[in-house]
Amino acid sequence: MKLLSIAIPCYNSEKYMRKCIDSLLIGGEDVDILIIDDGSTKDRTAEIADEYEAQFPTIVRAIHKENGGHGSAVNTGIANATGLYFKVVDSDDWVKQDAYFKILDTLRELAGGGQALDMLISNYVYEKEGERRKKVIQYRHILPVEKMFTWTDCHHFLKGHYILMHSVIFRTRLLQECGLKLPEHTFYVDNLYVFEPLPYVKNMYYLDVNFYRYYIGRQDQSVNETVMISRIDQQIRVTKLMIDYLVGRKSELVKNRRLYQYMRNYLEIIMTVSSVLLIRSGTTEHLEKKKELWEYLKGKDKRLYLWMRNGIMGGTMNLPGRGGRKISVEGYKICQKLFGFN
Repeated sequence: MKLLSIAIPCYNSEKYMRKCIDSLLIGGEDVDILIIDDGSTKDRTAEIADEYEAQFPTIVRAIHKENGGHGSAVNTGIANATGLYFKVVDSDDWVKQDAYFKILDTLRELAGGGQALDMLISNYVYEKEGERRKKVIQYRHILPVEKMFTWTDCHHFLKGHYILMHSVIFRTRLLQECGLKLPEHTFYVDNLYVFEPLPYVKNMYYLDVNFYRYYIGRQDQSVNETVMISRIDQQIRVTKLMIDYLVGRKSELVKNRRLYQYMRNYLEIIMTVSSVLLIRSGTTEHLEKKKELWEYLKGKDKRLYLWMRNGIMGGTMNLPGRGGRKISVEGYKICQKLFGFN
């Protein structure tokens, strides 16, 4: 068994996938690199994947599939993973060598311990085009450092410091057994990826290294604000799935107070993002969709709705009139500058 399986979802990624793959190859025989060609047709993505498999047959596997979107590619990676642990690295991102070696050393050490590690967390860095100063998302004031811990050991998560796909390495068997199935042909499913497995996560470990380099700069990137508004229906779909999941498991989750609070607060962030994008578009249709989204939450769990609606972010996102919407957008812009997101 390999130590770490790494899935790289690729869709017409010829221009940047080599940098990503090359940064991972130095893991050697400990890693199982799965290049998931998600039905690429416009460039040499499929050929490049095959080239790497031919050159590194014991490390790299090229998997070709019909186009199904990012979630479908991640599902394929999980299904084909042979490593004890599992990581997703997007094809336009990369990892830092020294941190990578420390990650592998830590996983190797913990794999032989008495307790099963369910989730390893590390830092990620915004590699934003044109900016010299890189924003680092770290958790050293929130999580115990370099020791096994549980949810009860976590401190309060700050806004902008939630655990994203870039931060996590899961135990592969946990992902395979928890029933995670990301929706196909839908963007922004990475939020589900770091949400639905959490009730199954018991033991965690935080390594304070700047491992993942998250590139932001391409105009067609899914996190580009204009692109997000054009795909707002997919953002809403993911948000509703998160609502369904949290409400559906609430009676079980509230028994673990810290876990429930974390998941509830994370959903609040996603509700805020969805709301502000609908406000930013400025159309009557999208303003109606924002109203409908909040009504959806209310219909699912009125108590959760009231907690979120009466909070600072929920209140700001629902200020009346054009003036209220302007305040909402300005608050969003301040958050952009504070937390460095797109």
